Order: sequence, then C-alpha cells, then structure tokens
Amino acid sequence: MTFNGKHLLMSSFFFRFFHKTLTMLVLNTTAPRQILHFVLICFPSIQSWQHWLAFPLALLFLVAVVANITILAVIQREQRLHEPMYYFLAILGVSDLVLCTATTPTILGILCFNLKAITLPGCFFQMYIINCFLGIESSTFLFMAYDRYTAICNPLRYTSVITGRFVTKALVFTVLRNTLLSLPMPILAARLDYCSTNVVEHCLCSNPPVTVLACGDRTINTYYQLGIAWSVLGSDLLLIGLSYSMVLRAVWKRRSKGVATKALSTCTSHLILISFFYTILLFLIFINKFQKIIPTDVIIMINVLHYLVPPALNPIVYGVRTKEIRQGMVKGII
Repeated sequence: MTFNGKHLLMSSFFFRFFHKTLTMLVLNTTAPRQILHFVLICFPSIQSWQHWLAFPLALLFLVAVVANITILAVIQREQRLHEPMYYFLAILGVSDLVLCTATTPTILGILCFNLKAITLPGCFFQMYIINCFLGIESSTFLFMAYDRYTAICNPLRYTSVITGRFVTKALVFTVLRNTLLSLPMPILAARLDYCSTNVVEHCLCSNPPVTVLACGDRTINTYYQLGIAWSVLGSDLLLIGLSYSMVLRAVWKRRSKGVATKALSTCTSHLILISFFYTILLFLIFINKFQKIIPTDVIIMINVLHYLVPPALNPIVYGVRTKEIRQGMVKGII
C-alpha cells in the first residue's frame, strides 16, 4: 500500500461526484423557502476590524498545507517509510489537508474580500465535509493508538498483526463509517424551513449555527448530531484511552529493563496531538450549554482554530519527533 498521485486523483473524483450527488439530495429534500443563500458574517462583535485576523489565519493555513504536503512527499519518496505507522500518518495528513482547505478559503474570503454569501448546496456540502473528516481524523487517531499498543504490548506479533492489509481494512472502515454516518446531517438540515433570516453568525456552515436559524422543529437534527458525536467520537476516545492505559501499564512493568523512556517516546507525539484534538472538540460539543456565558466571538474563534491548528501542528510534531521523517526531510533538502 502506497500513497501516490492516483490515490489523490481518485479522492478528487470521489468528492466531485459526491458533491453533485449531495447537491441533488439537498435540492430534492429542501423545504419550501424564500432564501437562496446564507450570509456568513464570521465574528459578529468585531466586524469593523475582523479583517486583521486574516494574516495570522492565512499564515497558519500556509504552514498547514506546506507541512502536510512535505510529510506526504517524504513518506511517498522514502521506501523505508512504507510501513503501517507512516501510512496512518499519511492518512492523517490527507485528512488535515481536506479539513483546512474546505474551511479556510471560506474564512479568508469573508475577512479579506467580504465574500459572505454561500449557496445552500455549498453550505450543506461544507457541513458534510467538516463532520465527515473530523470523524476520519478521530478514527485515524484510534488506529494509530492501536498500532502503538500492539508495538509495545505485543511486539512479537506486531509484524503479523499490523500489516499493509490491516491498514487498507482500517482505511476502508474509516471512510465508510464516517461518510455514511455524516450524510444525514446536511440532509436533515436541508429539510428545515429557513423562513426568517439567512444570516449565520459564524465563519463556516457547521451544523448548530445554521440549523438554529430554522423556523421549525430541529429536535431530530440536534439528537442526531449529539448521538453521532458521542457514539463515534466518544467510542474512539474511550478506546484510545484504553489502549494507552494498557501501554502505560506495560511500560511500568518493564521499568527495570530501561525500556520505559524509549517506549514512551514513541507515544508522546500521539498523546500530544490526541489530547489537543479531543480537548477542543469536547469543549465545542459542551459549549452549546454555555453560549450565554462565553462570548460568541470566542466560541467562533476556537472553532476556526480547530480546523487550522491541528493540521499545522500534526506534521510539525511528527516531523520533529520522528527520526526517520527528519532524515527523509533533510535528504530531500540536500
């Protein structure tokens, strides 16, 4: 299993096809309404100077794109990195690229050029991409945790369990689970009647700020979103925690053999990124109950940074802490 241009071309074709399919579904299930587009106003309380945020966000976006493309290029070029652990890192890199490129251009367009209008199909497709790829990233972290668990707790079985075939099965499971479970969200949102205002107090078409504009009952939307968040992301987080608790237990038992430091060093990168990803995600899930306490602009900024900071941070952390990747990057420069 290798990641090359054919895989990226197939992915591009898949999402173009899926965008057309989703657009047809949205148009066919859309409730009668007068509005033809939404208006994303980004940060409601700082409209006069929010354009100054464009520079740091654009810089983060540039770092995320360059860093992830660099990591993918190194993994593709170096034959010794054609191993399951680095395949999972490549999947994470692709997911990060899709997330930031599906969200950041919209944000920068609003901040720099006042491009606030977005069509209904475009809005609901962005909603789908956000939910789908957050789930894919979560699933990837889960399989990376299982990879580290097997390497440390069952090292003799590692090469027979974590194989290229295992990575392929994990990828198919990850893509199918998240593409299918995320699909009802934009369709349910499209069925609502948006009869009053089309102004979305957010930079992106995420589910809560869009569906809150609906005039009708959105109970099904709310329960489905919470159900997916806790059943998918919650189960991933639980299994990740279980995997690393067993890793720490195994390391503790071997402390006298001097392997604790080496074993933990292989997991530190994962733990840093997983902790950051889930902490922010859980905060955003719980934040709906405290919207009257925390300023709306703060919530929006945290949401925006969640689509930029992890994609920029992930490849940098792995690039710095993984010797083989560092050597591959140096080799490419030289």
